[in-house]
Amino acid sequence: MKLVICGDMSVGADSLTFFEKEDARGTFGNVMDIFQSADRAIVNLECALTDSEEGIKKYGPCLKGPISTAMTLKKAGVTDCTLSNNHIFDFGKKGLFDTLQALDDCGILWTGIGENYEDSRKNHLIEHDGLKISIVNVCEHEYSYATETRIGARPFDEFETMDDIRQAKKSADYVIVVYHGGKEFCRYPSPRLRKACKEMVRCGADVVLCQHSHCIGCYEQFDGAHILYGQGNFHFAWNAWKEFWYEGLVVTLDVTKEKINIDFTPILVEEGCSNVMEGEKAQKTMADFWERSEHLKTDVWKEKWHDFCVENHDGYKRAFCGYTLEDDEDKRQLFSHYLDCEAHTDVWRELFPTWNKTNETD
Repeated sequence: MKLVICGDMSVGADSLTFFEKEDARGTFGNVMDIFQSADRAIVNLECALTDSEEGIKKYGPCLKGPISTAMTLKKAGVTDCTLSNNHIFDFGKKGLFDTLQALDDCGILWTGIGENYEDSRKNHLIEHDGLKISIVNVCEHEYSYATETRIGARPFDEFETMDDIRQAKKSADYVIVVYHGGKEFCRYPSPRLRKACKEMVRCGADVVLCQHSHCIGCYEQFDGAHILYGQGNFHFAWNAWKEFWYEGLVVTLDVTKEKINIDFTPILVEEGCSNVMEGEKAQKTMADFWERSEHLKTDVWKEKWHDFCVENHDGYKRAFCGYTLEDDEDKRQLFSHYLDCEAHTDVWRELFPTWNKTNETD
């Protein structure tokens, strides 16, 4: 079985016309050829497909695309969408229901959403040529996640997600975890995230793909499994201020009864269209990727993570320092958001470690 899995996708001004016209080739260029050569092509849909104008109140942008986006994906060869991410609920229940209906109408399968937390924990089973692959799609805690009493995206839980992976492995040949989390713009995992991904492998995951960071990160093999820390964007067509925003990796999994082989294809978004990266740029992108991956074998990755946190110190200090219960709603919700989301607390812990001198001696 050949599976293709892509990173974050949202509709931006650069590509809106393509999606409105259902112009799959104009939107996805020669990446379409990769989709159409696969048995299943999976994309992380990171926006609501809706005509609603009522975005939820949150810190950060509310993302959406036209309902015709679903048919554009279908024409491109996309068969499945992962939806557990921090933007799928940006336009509330209406936006979510519109999205699910649009995908259903086009025959695109989806996973990562539930009527409540328990319902969201349903895995996505793919069967082909006698093989069964279970996809566990989770996200960190950023606005969209389901609770015991609320519909939403499937949240990561450091205990129950591990059990979900164990249970998935009992009924499938392989388990793939699509994890929407990690610190945006950081090319390395936090110590917590790396530990979590390795524990997922110990619990039965054969592939762990970390998305959400909007940049290509690094990769390692652990206990025979594949872990990618940062897949980059697939088609997040914004006028971003960071060059790497327009870069990503298409992951191709060649699955047999014996093993899973993994391959990475670098892609580039230009003028609202995704295409396979070529020439010197492709060579440098992959050389840098493999160099960062080598850093995981030493302590260099920890140093890079620490340096990233220090560079972002001021923003975190502003969010916490001087906070009171009497602050206005905007500051209160930012404070809560930084405590709620795992990636933000990772940075906070790196910058302000526990003041513990109990074991120090004179």
